[in-house]
Amino acid sequence: MSRLFIKNASAIVTCDGKDTVLENSNLLICDGVITYLGQESQEADEIIDAAGCIVYPGLINTHHHLYQTFSRNLPQVQNMELFDWLTTLYEIWKNLDYDVIYQSSLTGMGELLKTGCTTCFDHHYVFPGGDSKALLEAQFSAAKKLGIRMYASRGSMDLSKKDGGLPPDSVVQTVDEILKDSRDAVEKYHDPSPYSMQMVALAPCSPFSASEELYRQSAILARTLGVRLHTHLCETLDEENYVLGKYGKRPLAYMEDMGWVGNDVWYAHGIHFNDEELSQMAQTGTGVAHCPISNMKLSSGVCRIPDMLRLGVPVGLAVDGSASNDGSNLLEELRVAFLLHRLHASSLAPSGYDMLKIATNGSAAVLGRKDIGSLEPGKAGDLFMIRKNRLELVGADLDVKSMLGTVGIKGSVDYTIVNGTVVVKNGELAGIDEELETRKGKELVMNYLNHY
Repeated sequence: MSRLFIKNASAIVTCDGKDTVLENSNLLICDGVITYLGQESQEADEIIDAAGCIVYPGLINTHHHLYQTFSRNLPQVQNMELFDWLTTLYEIWKNLDYDVIYQSSLTGMGELLKTGCTTCFDHHYVFPGGDSKALLEAQFSAAKKLGIRMYASRGSMDLSKKDGGLPPDSVVQTVDEILKDSRDAVEKYHDPSPYSMQMVALAPCSPFSASEELYRQSAILARTLGVRLHTHLCETLDEENYVLGKYGKRPLAYMEDMGWVGNDVWYAHGIHFNDEELSQMAQTGTGVAHCPISNMKLSSGVCRIPDMLRLGVPVGLAVDGSASNDGSNLLEELRVAFLLHRLHASSLAPSGYDMLKIATNGSAAVLGRKDIGSLEPGKAGDLFMIRKNRLELVGADLDVKSMLGTVGIKGSVDYTIVNGTVVVKNGELAGIDEELETRKGKELVMNYLNHY
């Protein structure tokens, strides 16, 4: 049995059901699971002295596109909105291969870990030449190398430009090919057991790149296999007009007709729902991955988070793709979300602590996981630690629950622990040679972009 003991923490922000904050306390993780919080000393194989540190639950990212890490900050797309942005970037993404997926995933998830994120859901849907097995393998290999908790998707597209969709022909597949690969991915990678380090969801990309048949059959297959469903929805008014024009109904009604509502479904973005639709989502337990920075960069709109929280719609936090963000920093996302909704909703906006809960137990609920998202006995040993003796935090720790939203953290956290294993130590990734992987990444990204 492995035992990690974190002692003398200045504060432990648990994000439990009672919003407990423990001062001058300790935490014990046995075989990856939290077994004790309190002030008594415990025997352990490894001891971390957390004096002067604030301990938080690991953040949980509910929507990402890790492959986009190698196509970010490109001048030609900086002022585009979603449809033009996608059409332009697909000409780069059609050249993805194993090495690009592995290294971009390592880079993106490495940044997530360094900024307190312990679980990453990635929505990968671009499979040039139908090569899905190798690309998913690349992602899980990168996750294992880093030690992050990985929730992947077998994303999909079957509508290319010739069918009235946006992507080029080389990155779409037939429905039969997608369903076979989806089943194979779930059978090979999906581990539904408590404290699982790898899971899989089925995730057709969007209503303008996936057909009605693909959505219907994916829902049937997912429920047969016992996995969750994810897609982009209500991200832009262009999407809304596309669905209205093609199917004669609003996006959520279209999804409902295909079986895509329920507590096993969550949507990325969810900006343009009306009042009736939000009530329906609350009643059905259909979730939303909130991506504030991406929504702002692509000028997509402001998600109605205060209304969603009031109604009880499940909401998690997400960074979205690195090409529409342009990073993988969930701590930054948390603070931006707080400020955005303060600007837009004033006193009705979620507090800084509310945003932390959205990024932890809210995100866990959206992913259907009860084993992560808070610090309490029986939950996974996923957390991060920040030392208070930083110049930029002087006077900032009067309210440690709200601090990440109101003040924010610049730079890396001091420790990140996943499943009871230290994966970030003193601000650096523990499982890889950062200098070497940075060098590899810089070389690879230039070769990749030179094909464009």
